[in-house]
Amino acid sequence: MNEKILSTLEYDAVKGLLEPFLVSAAGKRELGALVPQTDIKTIQDWLVETTDGADLLRVEGGIPIPTLADISPQLKRLKVDAALNGTELAQIMQVLRTSMRVQTFFAQLADQKLTLRTLDQLVARIVTIPDVTKRLVRSLELDGRLKDEASTKLHGVRQLISQTETEIRQALEHYTRGKQAKKLSDPIITIRNDRYVIPVLAQYRNQFGGVVHDQSASGQTLYIEPGSVVELNNRLRQAQIEEVQEMRRVLIELSDLIRPYQDEIAQNEAILGHLDLINAKAKLAAQMKASLPIVNDQLVVNLRQARHPLIPQDQVVANDIQLGQDYQALVITGPNTGGKTITLKTLGIIQLMAQSGMFIPANENSQVTVFDNVFADIGDEQSLEQNLSTFSGHMENVKTILEQMTDHSLILLDELGAGTDPKEGAALAMAILDAIGTCGARVMVTTHYPELKVYAYDRQATINASMEFDQATLQPTYRLLIGIPGQSNGIAIANRLGLDPGIIQTAQSLVQADSQDLNQMIGDLVEQRKQAREENAKLTELRKANEEKEAELIQKLTRFDEQRDRLYDEARSKANHEVAQAKKQADKIIHHLRQLQVQQGANVKEHELINAKGQLNALHQDNPRLAHNSVLRRAKAKQALKPGDTVQVKSYGQQGTLVAKRGRHQWEVQLGILKMAIDEADLTKVAAGQIKTDAPKAHKRPVRTIQTRQTAARLDLRGKRYDQAMSELDAFIDHALLNNLTSVTIVHGKGTGALRKGTQEYLRSNPRVKSFEFATPNNGGDGATIAFF
Repeated sequence: MNEKILSTLEYDAVKGLLEPFLVSAAGKRELGALVPQTDIKTIQDWLVETTDGADLLRVEGGIPIPTLADISPQLKRLKVDAALNGTELAQIMQVLRTSMRVQTFFAQLADQKLTLRTLDQLVARIVTIPDVTKRLVRSLELDGRLKDEASTKLHGVRQLISQTETEIRQALEHYTRGKQAKKLSDPIITIRNDRYVIPVLAQYRNQFGGVVHDQSASGQTLYIEPGSVVELNNRLRQAQIEEVQEMRRVLIELSDLIRPYQDEIAQNEAILGHLDLINAKAKLAAQMKASLPIVNDQLVVNLRQARHPLIPQDQVVANDIQLGQDYQALVITGPNTGGKTITLKTLGIIQLMAQSGMFIPANENSQVTVFDNVFADIGDEQSLEQNLSTFSGHMENVKTILEQMTDHSLILLDELGAGTDPKEGAALAMAILDAIGTCGARVMVTTHYPELKVYAYDRQATINASMEFDQATLQPTYRLLIGIPGQSNGIAIANRLGLDPGIIQTAQSLVQADSQDLNQMIGDLVEQRKQAREENAKLTELRKANEEKEAELIQKLTRFDEQRDRLYDEARSKANHEVAQAKKQADKIIHHLRQLQVQQGANVKEHELINAKGQLNALHQDNPRLAHNSVLRRAKAKQALKPGDTVQVKSYGQQGTLVAKRGRHQWEVQLGILKMAIDEADLTKVAAGQIKTDAPKAHKRPVRTIQTRQTAARLDLRGKRYDQAMSELDAFIDHALLNNLTSVTIVHGKGTGALRKGTQEYLRSNPRVKSFEFATPNNGGDGATIAFF
């Protein structure tokens, strides 16, 4: 890629957008060397790496790389057997430690089943040196200071230094805090010549032994090392010398430790720098809302809503740019300041970004190709040093482009043929475009020449385009209109700016009629194109909304079908279970009746038949869906219960008469000589024609009843609410009386005593209960009550 195009299209400024996201010197070094590539495989590999980086940024917040210094000078010094200082070693330690962390990070991603396309293969090339890394981490702080744990001797020497300094301070505090303090210029302990001293007033010099190390500028203060601390200072100084010697020895040892791994460390630094650059590309893509381009080798460019990366997002106007499929030359005409030059630069810089492995500021599914070179003649090329005019400067550039272009080149020409006689300039521009077309290169050109509009219309593989201009406001909209030539709006703009109306009228009369007609036609086309685009935008939004609603409805329908099938399955399973249970219960009842027949012959007791029939009727389950049937609701309304109605008690299989309503859903029913409280769900209104009349008394026979159902004489109320327990107790007593039981046992438990008290109050108020008492100790004691009828 030629250097001139990188400067013309401000490629370095785009790379500058990446720099704030870089944290490693190696990454910045790689960014500095980054240039667009011309090999499609390399470009695709780079884009795949950026895609991996974007995925990691979205899922994990990016690759964890800390700030890394440039270690190439240190590695060079290791090659010549030099020893590194603490800071240099710490910088290498940071690279080694980051290498281990990055490998661990990617290993955890593999455990989480996060699939990457290529970065895991790159990370696999990192060489970790765990033993060396651990030794460096144990020995060095991040700023290069040696830790006490760097060696046993260093640890001991530093302990001795700390202990000695403590002893010196304790000894000198005798002077700074005692009676001697008034003889000091300042009651502090300080250091001179690496020895602890105190500031003594000069007139008291003879009262202090020791050594004078310094004096103040006025001579009034002497810095004296008292004799009592001379030996301690000597010991401290000796320990400090030993510390420096041990530190030097440890640094040499650490340098020798990493010396054999120079190549591996250099390779790790380069890989981490490359990962850092990938991180930066991903973060820049997220910031500018860029997308992954589709790369083809057919020289086809199709950018959807492309934006110039250096223009703020809230100001830039996006455009669709196509080149290379239906046409290889695009001629853009229109007034100045309409956005023609920016459109040229947008196409060029987006191509350079894509060929550098960067996401592009355009909508998804935008296509780019691979150009072997991008050439541009944009801006004022006048050179005073070469004594060239603007036209000459442009022609020099065009000459170089024509000499170097190939059929895989992209050429961007701004104001082709400008700066000379319009007719000659137009003719020259058409000849240049013919030469480019013969070569087969892709070209985008801007011009003011009306002749080029006709040229673009007549030439094969060439198309007109223009920058939209609002006729109402006479302001550019900066939108690219492909297929429509631009019109000249100079007179209209001059009129809007307030130029003398007479001059405007004269100018309009001088313009040829056919030019006016052409401009009028172009204006109509632009207006129609604008209306069509607005209508298309509305239809697109409407279609998108309809597609979203359709998808939502399909999803809801699918969910409904799944839920319906699931409910059907559950209902079938539940119904089958209930049928099985009912069948099992019916079999038990039938078996019991057969036993009664065997034991008693045909003389089955009436109450036993009533009890069995009631149990069979209780197995019937009404269909809950019938509750919502309007016809049945009306029929049910006719069956409303009221006192005096004859009803069928389903659980007992007997008819009775309603006496009064007790509670919301219970009725008091007269069954023969008994009055029972029965739930209305167990009652069915009997039609007048179905009421059974008692047989004549002459046909009645006394029936001797024998209690055979031992389990029916016991009721367990434990764990139930008070109201529910009392309701069940009432029904149980009625059932016991109906079955001629002589006594029953009610188990109410001990607990708080509420059920026991309620049970006994009920028994006390029931006139059919003769007496009641607590059960025997072995049958529950005061946790159960026996009632006698």
